Amino acid sequence: MISLGNPGPKYQFTRHNVGFQVVDELVADDAKWHLQDKLIFTQVDMVLPDGAQEKIVMVKPQTFMNQSGLVVPILKKKYPQVTLSDWYVVHDDLDIELGQFKIELGHGPQQHNGLASLYEQLGKQFWHVRVGVDGRQGLRQESGSDYVLVNFSPPEKEIIESVKQRVVKELKTVLIQST
Repeated sequence: MISLGNPGPKYQFTRHNVGFQVVDELVADDAKWHLQDKLIFTQVDMVLPDGAQEKIVMVKPQTFMNQSGLVVPILKKKYPQVTLSDWYVVHDDLDIELGQFKIELGHGPQQHNGLASLYEQLGKQFWHVRVGVDGRQGLRQESGSDYVLVNFSPPEKEIIESVKQRVVKELKTVLIQST
């Protein structure tokens, strides 16, 4: 599972880092993260709703969002047995309203530079875990590229915390169906 975001504390709680935030929800606090090349990763034994355990590799690229695809050759070499349809990419999505999410194979937002970088390396036929971050209620006074680099407001934080829990639950269900 690849999560998209920007490295460093400056971006930790921005809309663009919701991918990292979801993966942090999936991983226990005591997980051992390892740095290799342009990514940090950990392997977890995820307990699925049916009680089964699934080994999942969680990845946080340590490139900036627009260069997320640079980690793909590293991952393909490290995990050659993983097929494209086994890849899940968790990312923010301005095409979806804050509080909503979608998990779709081969379908992402209209514009997303981090995904564009991944598409160059992978194509599009991986699972997109699309977490809505658009809380502008139709107002577009700020560009999308600036908006995603802003932290969530206190009321939005409550919404995104709830969404992260729902995404984690749904991901576990989807993983049951794929095993």
